[in-house]
Amino acid sequence: MAILDTINSPADLKRMPVGLLPDLAAELRKLIIETCAKNGGHLAPSLGVVELTIALHRVFSTPDDKIVWDVGHQAYAHKLLTGRHDRFATLRQLDGISGFPKRDESPHDSFDVGHASTSISAATGFAAGRDLAGRKNKVLAVIGDGSMTGGMAYEAMNHAGHMNRDMIVILNDNEMSIAENVGALSNFLTRTGSSEFVYRFKKNVESFLGRMDTVGKDLLHLAKKLEDSFKVFFTPGMLFEAFGFEYIGPIDGHDLPMLMETLEKVKKYHDAVLIHVLTKKGKGYKPAEANPALFHGVGPFDVKTGKVLKGKGGAASYTAVFGATLCKLATDDDRIIGLTAAMPDGTGLVPFSKQFPDRFFDVGIAEQHGVTFAAGLAAEGLRPVFTVYSSFLQRAYDLVFHDVCLQNLPVTFALDRAGVVGNDGPTHHGALDISYLRHLPNMTLMAPKDENELQHMLATAINLGGPAALRYPRGNGLGVALDQIIEPLPIGCAELLREGTDAAVLALGSMVQPALEACQQLERSGGPRLTVINARFVKPLDQALIMLMARKYGCLITLEENVLQGGFGSAVLELLEEQQLTGIRVLRLGYPDNQIPQGDQKEQRAMLGLDVAGITASIKEFLEKSLPFSHEESVRR
Repeated sequence: MAILDTINSPADLKRMPVGLLPDLAAELRKLIIETCAKNGGHLAPSLGVVELTIALHRVFSTPDDKIVWDVGHQAYAHKLLTGRHDRFATLRQLDGISGFPKRDESPHDSFDVGHASTSISAATGFAAGRDLAGRKNKVLAVIGDGSMTGGMAYEAMNHAGHMNRDMIVILNDNEMSIAENVGALSNFLTRTGSSEFVYRFKKNVESFLGRMDTVGKDLLHLAKKLEDSFKVFFTPGMLFEAFGFEYIGPIDGHDLPMLMETLEKVKKYHDAVLIHVLTKKGKGYKPAEANPALFHGVGPFDVKTGKVLKGKGGAASYTAVFGATLCKLATDDDRIIGLTAAMPDGTGLVPFSKQFPDRFFDVGIAEQHGVTFAAGLAAEGLRPVFTVYSSFLQRAYDLVFHDVCLQNLPVTFALDRAGVVGNDGPTHHGALDISYLRHLPNMTLMAPKDENELQHMLATAINLGGPAALRYPRGNGLGVALDQIIEPLPIGCAELLREGTDAAVLALGSMVQPALEACQQLERSGGPRLTVINARFVKPLDQALIMLMARKYGCLITLEENVLQGGFGSAVLELLEEQQLTGIRVLRLGYPDNQIPQGDQKEQRAMLGLDVAGITASIKEFLEKSLPFSHEESVRR
């Protein structure tokens, strides 16, 4: 019987003989590897903290004690040790367990996470709330060195150190976030002279002095008093102690006895403490150790070889086309700057970084800084392109407004992963960007119908002379031919793709192709003949064409991959109201006002009614109710 089969809660782990813990660690790694090989997932981060997770649950008692995982990429072993072993095969699948900690999934998940640099802030809140309630439980934040490149982590440390509440921050230092960490603070964190050297040097000196007579013992006493100086030279302890935290470390994050001994000692403290733990990302699986960036968030792969299994093939991804197009445009325009927030691989900027190293900047997990940094570049006459996942730009909303739009600066926001993203689920869906960008002054917002139009929209944005955003989905393009000559599009001009007789469909971005297919199906089955418009622009709208369609048919259908509140359909309704055109029947298809669960992108679109079948059914039902009425009688100018 597997050891893991005997663990249904952390209480079972506490009763286990210490000698079995290394075997348990091996079983955890094996199951995590096998599950990620089938489902994909954040493999390397979770493999790196197996021993740390065992030690945490061995020493502390969740859910009474609170463990807040930053981002949550590393929480798979935590899930396995807290009663989800029997469901682990459903990881990241529709109706399965989440790839991130979720409060509604387990009482041992104290806080919902998914984005970086939040754990210390949440833990500080837990600690203050505990003290106000008069409880005595422990509060811990587990944060990676990658998340420590985000400014919010230091804002939280500043506050937590000032309050000096009873809380523990565990810095999981593997010298990587997704890509290699960047920045002066990252260099400072790794200033350990190698943990082995530091540990060995310290122990050797203590041993030598301890064997001497009274003079040696006096020197040893003095040396311990000078430990702060030692930390200054060899570790980042000075930084954290300046924030008011007691600094411990660095210690080997794969040494279970040392981890448990350290945690047992720190458990007795009642002040703010930071434990610096050194781990190896991908530990225990050689392909992940050798290529931790690839295996950070990986698709299905072959366990024996580590070879990532290819998908079904098809066209190049939108991300790849974007990256190639930016390189092509930058060859002819030396004003173009490429920016990312710790995601050069995920956003397709690796080719740009190699071709134009002096014009490429990775700001770390610091989207707020990235936006204002881009604004400064733009104010200097450059054309920065900040390439970022749609959901990650949300934290920089104020800076987009205040530092870019109010000054009408020519910054381009390339929003990758707009729409549903698949197995990462609610924290990563790009479901809100139309709503939070289209109302900003001076902003131009667009979405391409295919990868070829993406090329032209990127040129449009860069040459616009003001703030612009283009959103495009995760996954492959449609396989259309790519124009060799890339030219800007006329601003605010939609594209008529198909003429009908009964109603008009206004589709945006990734919804254009399924809209065309749905309308073709309706016509083939003897249903209505519909006009299809590729909207292209959310702001400015093609007012003339939309008003023409509204007056001609009295019936409009809008399609978008964004929440309906404040989205593209709302913009169309606002236009009709502004033009005082009433009586127009409008159907808006988009995302509902609730979270969209994890699953395959096709499953998600089908669930939302945004695949061809769902669109066809919704339009058919809507028009069956609408078309019997004469639109000439209902339109009042």
